Amino acid sequence: MLRVGIIGCGKIADGHVEQIRAIGRGEVVAVCDREPLMAEQLAVRMKIPGRYDDAAEMFAKERLDVVHIATPPDSHLFLAKMAFAAGCHVFMEKPFALTAAQALEILKLAREAGRKAGVNYLYNYETPGLELEALLQKGELGEVVHLDTNYGYNLSGDYGLAVMTDPGHWVHRLPGKLFHNVLDHVLAKVVPFLGDEIDTRVLAFRRRGPTGSAIVDAMPDELRFILRSGGVTVSGNVSAHGRPVPHTLKVVGTTDSVELDYTARTLIRASRWAAPSALGRQFMAWTQARQLAANGRRNIGRFRRYEFHYFQCMRVLLERFYDAVEGRGADPIPPEQILRVCRVIDQIVEGVDACMADPKNSTSATEARA
Repeated sequence: MLRVGIIGCGKIADGHVEQIRAIGRGEVVAVCDREPLMAEQLAVRMKIPGRYDDAAEMFAKERLDVVHIATPPDSHLFLAKMAFAAGCHVFMEKPFALTAAQALEILKLAREAGRKAGVNYLYNYETPGLELEALLQKGELGEVVHLDTNYGYNLSGDYGLAVMTDPGHWVHRLPGKLFHNVLDHVLAKVVPFLGDEIDTRVLAFRRRGPTGSAIVDAMPDELRFILRSGGVTVSGNVSAHGRPVPHTLKVVGTTDSVELDYTARTLIRASRWAAPSALGRQFMAWTQARQLAANGRRNIGRFRRYEFHYFQCMRVLLERFYDAVEGRGADPIPPEQILRVCRVIDQIVEGVDACMADPKNSTSATEARA
C-alpha cells in the first residue's frame, strides 16, 4: 500500500480521500493545512492518524510515497519542491500552476527527481470521455478538424457566492481570476488534438451589473475563444449566465462527429440524413432518441455497479496515475499536455486582460508555442 499525504483540507480533499480508499492502492496517513482546524476536522471525520499545519514537518515525520496537493495554485510550486525533495510523487489539483513558467519548473523538478507529477483533469475520465477515447483509438471519427467546448459556472451556487461576496477569496488573486480556475477543465479535453503552435483569439467581458467592490467588479464572467493549430480549430465558451449550466464537447471528424454531455454522461453520434426525402429526415430524430435510450440503459447499469457517483471520473484517473507511479502504465495526463494547457491559459489570460483594459477593442490574437 502506498503511503499518501494530502496538503490542503478544503472541500475537494474529501473527494481525494474517498477515491484513494475506493481504489485500494494507498492509505491516507497524514493531512496538512496551515489552518489547524481544517486539518483536524478532516482527520477526525476520515479517521486519518496524522494531522499537521506545517508541510515541512509532515514530510520530516511521515514516510510518504505520494502527496496530493489541493491548495490554491500560487502555492503549488513551493509545495511541489518540498514533495519531490522528500521523494514523493505529486498529484496536483487544478490549476496545475499559476503560470506556464511555474508548470515547466514543476515538471522539470519531477523529471530530475524521477517522480511522477499528475493533475486532476478528471473530466477526461468521465464516462463520455472514456467512450470518446475508445472511438478515437478505433479511428471511427477519422481526422479531427474541429472541437467546440462549453463550460458553465453558476455564480449563484455555493462556490460562486463565496467568490462574489469575498473580495479576499483566492480566485481574485489569480491572473485570470474566475476563468483561470476553470479553464483547465475546458482545455484539458482539447489539447490532445493540438500541436506545438497555437493561435489564440479571445473575447471577454463582464455581463453582470456592478457590485460596488472594485475587486469583484474587475472579474469578467463571459469568455469566448478560438484556437487554431494546423488544420484543427477549437471554439470555446465559458459562461456564468447561460442556462442550463453547460458542460459539453462536440468533436467534428472527417468520418463522423459526436456530442458529449458531461452532466448527463451521454455521447451521441451526429444524425445522418440517409434518404434524400422528407421521409428520410423523419428517421434522424428517432436515431438520436435510440442513442439516448442506450446511454440511459448504460448509465443505469453503472449506477447499479456503484460507478455513477460524482467522483467516478477521479477514481478512474487516480487508478491510472497510481499505475504510472508503480511503473505499470503511462502517465494518464502526459507532461507535455499539462504544459500545453498552462501555456494556452497564459495566452487566454493575456487576451482577457486586453479585453478588460479596452472594451471597445475587445479581441486579441496571440500565439502559444506549447
